[in-house]
Amino acid sequence: MRRFEQHKQPRPGEVAVSIKLRVYSGCFHRDHSPRAYELIDRYLRALPDTDTTLGFEEHESGPEILALVIVGLGLAKEVIGFVTAIIRARSEGIKKGDRPSDPLHLIVRRIHRANSFREEEVLTIGHTDVIDEARLQQQITTAPRKLINESDPTGGKTGNSKPAMQKKAKKTSERKGTK
Repeated sequence: MRRFEQHKQPRPGEVAVSIKLRVYSGCFHRDHSPRAYELIDRYLRALPDTDTTLGFEEHESGPEILALVIVGLGLAKEVIGFVTAIIRARSEGIKKGDRPSDPLHLIVRRIHRANSFREEEVLTIGHTDVIDEARLQQQITTAPRKLINESDPTGGKTGNSKPAMQKKAKKTSERKGTK
């Protein structure tokens, strides 16, 4: 996330956040989910080259979207669309043979201090769950605001927020490191 911030250089009123789609057991990466990543790659190729507010990282535990958030406004529609596309790609990939099929956990993070970050688990979604896009958008938009307010006692000049989807208790934690 730090490299993303340094490369994209947020303007005043913008902050960088990480939106991680993670599995806690098993893997969700190109080697184990090739069909899902075909769809994710297709989505990435369709994004305009001029998009300077978005980054994408692959990890063994799942993809990570790096985005700039405008404080007070939240995430751009493109970011929410990308999250939805990844969730759908995971479901479609599993239908076509990708393994494993553990639930995805959507986590929003923000650098909190120089050597730590805050994160909120927004939702857990299984590969057969129906995606309520309006609810997903509301929850993803709320998460950065909450993290911003927790990170910045002045009311949100820097930071992020979070919500919860499937009767999942909200969970905020602070960790050392920046991954």
